[in-house]
Amino acid sequence: MTKNFIVVAGNIGVGKSTLTCLLSQELGWTPFYEPADENPYLADFYTDMRRWSFHSQIFFLGRRLAHHRELVVHTGPAVQDRSLYEGAEIFARNLYEMDQMEARDYAAYRELYTALTDFLPPPDLLIYLQASVETLTARIQRRGRDYEQAIPTDSMTVGSLNFASVRF
Repeated sequence: MTKNFIVVAGNIGVGKSTLTCLLSQELGWTPFYEPADENPYLADFYTDMRRWSFHSQIFFLGRRLAHHRELVVHTGPAVQDRSLYEGAEIFARNLYEMDQMEARDYAAYRELYTALTDFLPPPDLLIYLQASVETLTARIQRRGRDYEQAIPTDSMTVGSLNFASVRF
């Protein structure tokens, strides 16, 4: 069996986990899901983004690195719901650009991210999903995670997926 690696990317509530599940079932590939519910900083982050952005992003980077490592040693093809590339190239970058992350914290994050990605094999395919703010808001409300209910709608679509600067 050929080893392939697909990443599903996109905004919160867009359907990444659903597509990851459907693709893995249809293709018979192993799914790797984003560890959102396991982040001990996430509820605090949504209450005070500036205070907790670095902590939350470092947690996600560590978890996504662990998932990437699992993908590397996994013997078969896999579909990943969100990747460390997206975390760095969209979320951490936009938190910094929106003045929600200190410059020194962002610099430390980028240095670590760059050192890690220098030796990681890239995905074979990245699928980027988009939806309107109204659709994202409805899905987030339907999902019912308390800490997500207060997410500002202007932060749901901030940033774009620009992987032109990422070395795959």
